[in-house]
Amino acid sequence: MDKQKIILAVDDEPHMLRLLEISLKQAGYKPVLARDGKEALDIVKNQTIDLVVSDLHMPIMNGLDLLKHIRLEIESLPFVMVTAMGEIKTAVEAMKAGAADYILRPFDLETLELAIAKALSVKRLTLENTYLKSVNVAEFKDSSQSGLIGQSAPMLALKQLIVQVAPEKATVLITGETGTGKELVAKEIHQSSGRKNSLFVAVNCAAIPAEMLESELFGHEKGAFTGAVKERIGKFELADGGTLFLDEITEMPIHLQAKLLRALQEGVIEKLGGNKQIHLDIRLLAATNRDPLQAVKAGKLREDLYYRLNVFQLSVPPLRERGQDVRLLAQYFLAKLINNNAIELMSEDAIAQLQSYDWPGNVRELENVIERATILSSRQTVKRQHLPADIQQNGIQTSHLSAVETGLEGATVLGSRTSFSIPIMIAKIEKDMICAALEFTQGNKSKAAKLLEISERSLWNKLDAYKLK
Repeated sequence: MDKQKIILAVDDEPHMLRLLEISLKQAGYKPVLARDGKEALDIVKNQTIDLVVSDLHMPIMNGLDLLKHIRLEIESLPFVMVTAMGEIKTAVEAMKAGAADYILRPFDLETLELAIAKALSVKRLTLENTYLKSVNVAEFKDSSQSGLIGQSAPMLALKQLIVQVAPEKATVLITGETGTGKELVAKEIHQSSGRKNSLFVAVNCAAIPAEMLESELFGHEKGAFTGAVKERIGKFELADGGTLFLDEITEMPIHLQAKLLRALQEGVIEKLGGNKQIHLDIRLLAATNRDPLQAVKAGKLREDLYYRLNVFQLSVPPLRERGQDVRLLAQYFLAKLINNNAIELMSEDAIAQLQSYDWPGNVRELENVIERATILSSRQTVKRQHLPADIQQNGIQTSHLSAVETGLEGATVLGSRTSFSIPIMIAKIEKDMICAALEFTQGNKSKAAKLLEISERSLWNKLDAYKLK
């Protein structure tokens, strides 16, 4: 349920102020009353106000002066001016000074409601446009519309859980290795929920310096610190009515985790340097590539926050456990990069190489590999030779391992029938060279890999394949 908007009504005439109060209550708003501009300004400074409806002519401080003073404090607060028929010129001046709209007295309830709804809508659209300009909108739309790609059993199970949890307001903790697509899962939850027409706001807690993160999340008041020359709307307030996604939650400083916990429990936040409570309606999703319980033990995640976040946990499977999804993902990334649908996107030999690789970097690594291969192939069919050396060697290793596992270890075992098998003999030589390098470096894997001119990861793969201890 949407939170009740707080409207400040300002008028020096008691009967008009009473009329505004009754009208606002009938329209479903919570009215706060002020009898002049000075009193109104004090309220704005000390309370959370969503919109101001003010008469133009008042003693001490008139409506236009009130508007100008408010703009110095809170740039984004919507303001509706109430004027008489002969004051259109002044009303236009108010619009130039930042008023969202004006209405002429006497007015009816419908006119007041329309003006307030319009002003609140303009504020929301302005905030959303500002946010969307700061993110890669094309990438967001593409990823949110394409959905999660994959037909493997782990992915089908994950999709089913998303369908179940998306309509709820429950907090979701998304776990998984780096590059598995945790943010895509969060976007899928948002797009499948009743909040899909509101903003999805993502914050990477590891990418923002600790000293800036509080302001980024909760916003700050003007003058809260050196350089805070105007009020800032934080990501929490921006996501009001929508979804807030906190990635790498275990990288958030502990003192901020306490503030986050309060925001989740009470549904309110306070800006940095302020004392006004801001009531919010958000759906929170969080993610981490750590084991959350281990993060709690290591002091990286508050235990009480963990239990508050872990209402519903989703685990995103690593790519190595997703079988044929490698083919589907590779074809999807290629289709995005190669617009010529008449050509074969990727040879079967290249797909076999990709499927034999263990993908420590998961889907993100696969996407980078495909982009590189597309460049090397001049945006034509991607073949095995266009793939990185590690992946090509991994395929050779697999064929060698198949031979070893069937007992084909060389000519001395099988006689003349296999004595001329080049792959088998290469595998035997490779195994002997690895053993020699390890003996020379006294078991130091990093130094052995440098001697062999391969990556340390490839060396570990080969040690595992040849069952070398």
